[in-house]
Amino acid sequence: MEMIFTDEYFMEIALKEAQAAFEKGEIPVGAIVVSNNQILARTHNLTELLSDVTAHAEIQAISSAANYLGGKYLKDCTLYVTLEPCSMCAGALYWSQITAIVCGAADHKRGYRSMGGQLHPKTQIKFGVLEDRCAALMKDFFKKKRK
Repeated sequence: MEMIFTDEYFMEIALKEAQAAFEKGEIPVGAIVVSNNQILARTHNLTELLSDVTAHAEIQAISSAANYLGGKYLKDCTLYVTLEPCSMCAGALYWSQITAIVCGAADHKRGYRSMGGQLHPKTQIKFGVLEDRCAALMKDFFKKKRK
């Protein structure tokens, strides 16, 4: 059977990472880095586990993929992330020179677009892939936290 690699296929994997974060009590954001249909990195938020405010899924994915590639630039790579990156992550993505970013849910309060962050001018970005499911996981997490 032929495998069809689509944005939705890879976002499903990022969503599994977000679900793992949810189950650990982390804010449920998952991220993977892909190049030539190969997953180079897959991770999720680890801020609580590591007691580190910088341990966002995107930062973990950038570091892991760069380590795998043996260099700091993520050219010809795509980040799939379940939530729009914050300004900190957008800055790291800028410096990584990642080729493309595919986002699930928008973050209207803390996303890089609402906080004045920016990406590398050559980075392509696509929003709204499996957006409803990505947003629902976030809403479920915070609803559970408020109980």
